[in-house]
Amino acid sequence: MGELVLENNDFLRQFEVMVDDTMARIEYAEQERKIFLTKLIVPENIASSEFKDRFIKLVLDHVADRNLKVVPTSPDIAGFLRKNKRYKDLLPVGIKL
Repeated sequence: MGELVLENNDFLRQFEVMVDDTMARIEYAEQERKIFLTKLIVPENIASSEFKDRFIKLVLDHVADRNLKVVPTSPDIAGFLRKNKRYKDLLPVGIKL
């Protein structure tokens, strides 16, 4: 698995990454200056925890570049944020994990 290329599909409201003709997605909803990361969908053939972490990091870095706050409604993404404190600045005021 080489470098991951993140695509933002505005029409379907999801971030996408292709790996060996397989697509992994994180669905989202945007509201004001917040992005709600609602669902992580990773096919079984690429569903290693290492891949999921790399994919979530890519999305969070993209969100940080856009100066948005993250509301993680997906348990996988909330768990990642709990383990990786360096992204806690992306959480809106009042959201604790």
